[in-house]
Amino acid sequence: MTDQTKAYDHVIEVKGLKTQFGDFVVHENLDINVRSGEIIGVVGGSGTGKSVLMRAIIGLKRPSAGTVRVFGEDYYKADDKAREAIEQRWGVLFQGGALFSSLTVAQNVMAPIREHLNLSDELAKDIAALKISMSGLPEDAGAKYPSELSGGMKKRAGLARSLALDPEIVFLDEPTAGLDPIGAAKFDELIVNLKESLGLTVFMVTHDLDTLHATCDRVAVLAEKRVIACGPLDEVRKTDHAWIQEYFSGPRGRAALAVKAS
Repeated sequence: MTDQTKAYDHVIEVKGLKTQFGDFVVHENLDINVRSGEIIGVVGGSGTGKSVLMRAIIGLKRPSAGTVRVFGEDYYKADDKAREAIEQRWGVLFQGGALFSSLTVAQNVMAPIREHLNLSDELAKDIAALKISMSGLPEDAGAKYPSELSGGMKKRAGLARSLALDPEIVFLDEPTAGLDPIGAAKFDELIVNLKESLGLTVFMVTHDLDTLHATCDRVAVLAEKRVIACGPLDEVRKTDHAWIQEYFSGPRGRAALAVKAS
């Protein structure tokens, strides 16, 4: 984590956000802050715009109103050079990995390195190998194509690529979706270890209750087009709201809580 990042209490500040598709409003007057060095999980029912919120923060969905500040900079008012500098300080793992199918895992990880850094191929390959190892993949995975990988390996390859530029923030969109319970638990452990060893800030969209319990410092709940609750999970789950009670106190919520307590 750089000294520049440490200067901010909130590395991400979203205020008064409005997003919409045509006449359909997804978010209205949404506020959320992300603290340096935390893992924050964003949850909500289907259609509440969890992934849309993430895309608005990283510049893939321009909001209709509101501000998005990252590292103290107003992202949407910044010029192209300033936005590029901000983007180089984060990494993104999309659902399914979003790997380039025609490139090997190593080449996928090298892609952002080649685009943004003036490094020799040999050094780029060494960095890619390091990131692949950090993501928990075997050494020979670098030479494989996405079609040769399991679902869990694709997630880890995507994570390796998101770490390519030594980011300070990592955005994860449903990182454990489609994984078996053992694979999901190992991925959760990996995220926590990387956060602690690299000082990462993690913004994670998820619906996985086990992941929330295992990884998150805080949880933000989307409903009614905004964030209706945000805080430590044990506090959020006590919020008197119908969806929150159904989500956290239903059978799966009670099962996840029992696992944490055991």
